[in-house]
Amino acid sequence: MKEQIVTHPGFVKTIERNRVEIAIMSVAGCASCQLKGACSVSDVEEKQVWVKMDDTSQYRIGQQVTIEMKQSLGTWAVLLGYVFPFLVLLLVLILCISLGFDQGLSGLFALGMLVPYYTVLYLMRHWLDSRFHYSLRN
Repeated sequence: MKEQIVTHPGFVKTIERNRVEIAIMSVAGCASCQLKGACSVSDVEEKQVWVKMDDTSQYRIGQQVTIEMKQSLGTWAVLLGYVFPFLVLLLVLILCISLGFDQGLSGLFALGMLVPYYTVLYLMRHWLDSRFHYSLRN
């Protein structure tokens, strides 16, 4: 079975020797709604992504490109950033309450356990960076 690829249009913002910074315009789902003028939700956000490559000579600042990533990597990003921390929070909260701690103290302790979780993610950033690959298509 072929791996699903997720694509986003963007433009080249910065070019360095072995990497290119791409600006992606992230549009919320309500951007196409006919009532968007009446809504106060911010629907457009610019995000920057660095793409490592051997040869950057074919790209120019402002050039339109399409950035690609395997869908499974996006799933892992959501798991690492949202699902696993939620599970840590929930499990520590349940454990502390079942051990008889006060609910407020249990909540604070559960929130405090997110600090080591995100610290470990931060310390693993170079390893994670080597696993999450973006590529460009003209």
